[in-house]
Amino acid sequence: MFTGLVEELGEILSRQHSSNGAVLSIKGELVYSGLKLGDSVAVNGVCLTVSRLGPPGVFYMDVMPETLRRTNLHELQRGSKVNLERALRAGDRMGGHFVSGHIDGTGEILAQQREGNALVFRIGAPPRLLRYLVEKGSVAVDGISLTVVTVEKDFFSVSLIPHTAALTTLGYKRAGDRVNLEVDMLAKYLEKLLLAFFPGRRLEEKRSEGDSGEGITLSMLQEKGFI
Repeated sequence: MFTGLVEELGEILSRQHSSNGAVLSIKGELVYSGLKLGDSVAVNGVCLTVSRLGPPGVFYMDVMPETLRRTNLHELQRGSKVNLERALRAGDRMGGHFVSGHIDGTGEILAQQREGNALVFRIGAPPRLLRYLVEKGSVAVDGISLTVVTVEKDFFSVSLIPHTAALTTLGYKRAGDRVNLEVDMLAKYLEKLLLAFFPGRRLEEKRSEGDSGEGITLSMLQEKGFI
């Protein structure tokens, strides 16, 4: 479990591919401190396991084929910058939000622009992920805990303070780059719970006038005691 507060901007020293997946060699002096074999580290938001410790500041992580398919880790090259965060310890301050490190999919940076001291990113994402995002809710972008500014039909936006832009990969990203996305896990649990109460029905954000479909309505939620 992670918080989405990036501890360090690491660097990829090497990426070795094979039929079994890949091995990443990563330099991260802060994260390396106290690191042990088997520890979990989020790399661009992806929870990976330390498989080997190298010289001081260097550690290795195995990446399986499924992870390469589902994330942007297959794009990493020697010299690529990556967001690093060690697993949350009991008793630590919870400054971000609960991040599992299990990526739901990738999005594409469509545009970025300055707004006062902030850097606003517009990120394209598939409907299956956008359905879980709400304005002022949380989303992890390349492992960074961010607040959603707006949610539109095919994209959402987030706003970064200068500190976040300077100390994470988003400060290096440009339009066309892909980013790992993890939506708030509470939204997915809530959806599954509702569907268990209403088997065979679908969740809808809006119902058109005269729609007689089987979407979940306020009256149905009241009937089941949710509201």
